[in-house]
Amino acid sequence: MSGPIEALRVTFHAPVASFRDPLFPGITRILPVPPPSTVRGMLAAATGAPAEPLALGMAAWADGHGLDTETYHPIAADGSNPAAGGRVRAGKGGTTAKDRPFLADVHLTLWIPEPDATRLAQALRRPRHGLRLGRSQDLVHLTATDRVVLEPADRAIVGHALAPPDGHDLPSVHTHRLADTVSTDRLTTTWSDYLWCDEPTTTAASVRHAYRETPTDPALHEDTQAVWLLAP
Repeated sequence: MSGPIEALRVTFHAPVASFRDPLFPGITRILPVPPPSTVRGMLAAATGAPAEPLALGMAAWADGHGLDTETYHPIAADGSNPAAGGRVRAGKGGTTAKDRPFLADVHLTLWIPEPDATRLAQALRRPRHGLRLGRSQDLVHLTATDRVVLEPADRAIVGHALAPPDGHDLPSVHTHRLADTVSTDRLTTTWSDYLWCDEPTTTAASVRHAYRETPTDPALHEDTQAVWLLAP
């Protein structure tokens, strides 16, 4: 790993969000965290670019969850049940109601290293398109931006950070297979396995291939947040 690097720390909040797990087609199973592809898509909305395949660190969690009922209007591929006014006929393969899980009060923190940090900071101040985290109705709000320095670390607070498979050995960890990028024609998706803790510890743990935020007062020797820079 290289030495300290300058980065932009950005925090977001979404009142409601839902990240459907595409590995379970036909089932409304959701992920507990947004995939990196969703986050990169949100950043692309801010810059107006077709895609933002950049390295970033991220941590995410939700304060609650629930279950909603949604009405689906699937359009038949063979044209046998066309939509009229945004609706299709009820019946098999037509209008149907399904339960849809959702997350409430979703918190997302990103660390974007230079040289992309300055560019993204400007774009997030005046985004080209609305910022959404997941579905089109799941609006996300930018709550803070801060300049930080990331330094290589072998101990740090993991919290809800997304880590590579060999990033740490905390017992509360779960492995999730998440999308890294989705091609602009949506025909190709790249995937990776990530570690995420739903019960995070608040004390420092041994970490590998990680950075941490440089303490504001190095004399305090304080433990700070672990950050893994995830490549697309």
